[in-house]
Amino acid sequence: MDVSKCLAEGDPQGVTSRGQHRTAHTDRFPVVHTYPMPPVLFWLLLYSCCLCQGHCHPYDRLREQNTEFAVKLYQKIVTTENRTDVVISPSSVARSLGLLQFGAQGSTFTQIEKTLGYNVFDKSVKIFMKSMHRELTNSSQDTSICLACALFVQAGTPISTQFTEYTVQWANSSLQLTNFTEHNRTAIQINQWVNRNTGGGTETMVAGGQFGSGFMQIALVSTMYFKSKWKTKFSFTDTQTLPFISTDGSVVKVPMMHQTADVAYGQFETPSHEKFTVVELPYLGNTVSMFVVRPTDRNTPLSSIESNLTSKSITTWANTMKKIKMDIFLPRFKLESYSDLRMALSALGISDLFDPRKADFKGISEQKNLYVSQAIHKAQIEVEEGGTRASGVTAMVLLKRSRMPVFKADRPFFFFLRQASSGSVLFIGRVTNPLH
Repeated sequence: MDVSKCLAEGDPQGVTSRGQHRTAHTDRFPVVHTYPMPPVLFWLLLYSCCLCQGHCHPYDRLREQNTEFAVKLYQKIVTTENRTDVVISPSSVARSLGLLQFGAQGSTFTQIEKTLGYNVFDKSVKIFMKSMHRELTNSSQDTSICLACALFVQAGTPISTQFTEYTVQWANSSLQLTNFTEHNRTAIQINQWVNRNTGGGTETMVAGGQFGSGFMQIALVSTMYFKSKWKTKFSFTDTQTLPFISTDGSVVKVPMMHQTADVAYGQFETPSHEKFTVVELPYLGNTVSMFVVRPTDRNTPLSSIESNLTSKSITTWANTMKKIKMDIFLPRFKLESYSDLRMALSALGISDLFDPRKADFKGISEQKNLYVSQAIHKAQIEVEEGGTRASGVTAMVLLKRSRMPVFKADRPFFFFLRQASSGSVLFIGRVTNPLH
């Protein structure tokens, strides 16, 4: 029996593990009505859970914790860095923190565990992460995914053999030795590593002046690059130059892609009754989809929708949206973001690892004063008609009017790429001006 598909995942008829039938919902808290469960069904469900041998609930919890971390990290980065256009890969950051957790002890370990919601030494966590990474990086000719993390550690630091073994086993991670006293050489080493792990698209990520001296240091670096083809391609000949209303109210002309397809679509509202729409656009293979979220009212700020985002709301959207044939308009855009995670992670409760007096990494080395001096994250995403770089020719086509429903992302929106099987948010970002 596949323990990752146990009872707690639910069934297509909408019956929950407690015999509940969902009859209504909001975007955050589904409303359920409870009916008596037939005795035979109760025992069958109980037997199924026993077969799972405790894996059902841990796996569901891990899915939710992964999503919750993604949401909170995104919200912190958007607010602490005051970003307009941004993209991050929460999955990449989480794996980097997981690698650090192997070597952390004391309150440093506790802070990472509390923020991630799990302990990497737990066997179920290791199995879940390994399975998720294997599926995620199973690239084909239509999909390219590069996920990697590295710890750059001061040369001469005696590294624990056990930690080195953890590094080799943990999600395309590596341990790199460097000399932080040679600032420029360290920057070149990190930049070269990043360039190799972002499809060759990043030449400069750090500068030599970012590194201090006086303590033994660790630089935590994580990257993720994603490029794939749509399940239903946008027709390049249908791409038009259309107006997009940016955050400040100004209008810019952007290349707006178009497709007519059967997509999952839903209309929701926040607890304060601000309405928004969500559309799901799958990539080839149906393992990853892009969810595009846009306020319904032009006067509703995107931040009011983002601030109410939770892991439960994302699960609700994915489970309750309905298939409908409609016209989709989505701007062509490419985002590339660099993030210094120190402020965002500290705001999430992970602060000791950045303090040379409090950081405890005795699991990495018995060397004192070992701390994280840099936490660097790079993410890139490119959204185009067919998933490959478009040529320089722009076709101007006036689309015929249609009576079908229309979803037009002609105002600021946020998006996230979600892996269907694990529910993990691979990327999350916002677009306020597609031309940036």
